[in-house]
This record gives sequence, C-alpha cells and structure tokens, in this order.
Amino acid sequence: MKQLKDIANRNDVHLLVSKFYIKVRKEPVLGPIFNRAIQDWPAHLNHITDFWETSLLMVNNYDGNPVTAHQKLDQAENHTIEMYHFGLWINLWKETVYELYKGEIADLAIRRAKNMASILFIKMFEARS
Repeated sequence: MKQLKDIANRNDVHLLVSKFYIKVRKEPVLGPIFNRAIQDWPAHLNHITDFWETSLLMVNNYDGNPVTAHQKLDQAENHTIEMYHFGLWINLWKETVYELYKGEIADLAIRRAKNMASILFIKMFEARS
C-alpha cells in the first residue's frame, strides 16, 4: 500500500483541486451546476488552487471573494442551492483529500472546507431576502 504524504506545496494543492473537480463535474447533482457556471475550467482550477494554497499553506496568491461568487451562482440557479449541495461537495472533497494525502494539512483542508461550506451557505441564504 502506498504511503501518503501531506499537502506541502502548490503542485499538491493543484493535484487535489484538479482531481476533485473531475469528480464534481461527473456528479449527477453538482456537475450540471458547475458546468453551467464555469466557462473556462483551466482558469477556474488555477483560481481555486490559489484559494486553497492561500488557505492551507499561507501563500497569499488568492484574489477573489468566495461569498460574492457563491451568491451570484445561487442567483443564477434561481436560489435552488441548498445545504444538501454543500454536503455532496464536502463528501467529494473529503474523499479526494484522503485518496491523495494524509497529515495535518490534509486534515486542515477538511476542516476549512466544512467551515467554508457553512459560511457560504449562510451568506447565500441571507442574500436571498
């Protein structure tokens, strides 16, 4: 059995993000939403790699606002995004993290994703009223 290492650098983060979004795009509920929303997948993967590299490795590469992006997505989807969608997202994220990595940063990636999902959903819901 292969010994897994921890997430250590941008290449590790990019691999995680890339493999994760392959799964997301194929997932029957999430796939159509993401495939409608994202026109330029290479640019999106790079942007999300920036986000996670900043979040996990404290490298300040990210320039964006996830709250606003998800509020716009929810609006484009006629306010149909629910916590269920975030649950599917988290399960795929966890699965992908633990397929590829093991360690403190991998565990942090799971915790940050759970926290982020809760915050993003609350902010999306608040923007509906």
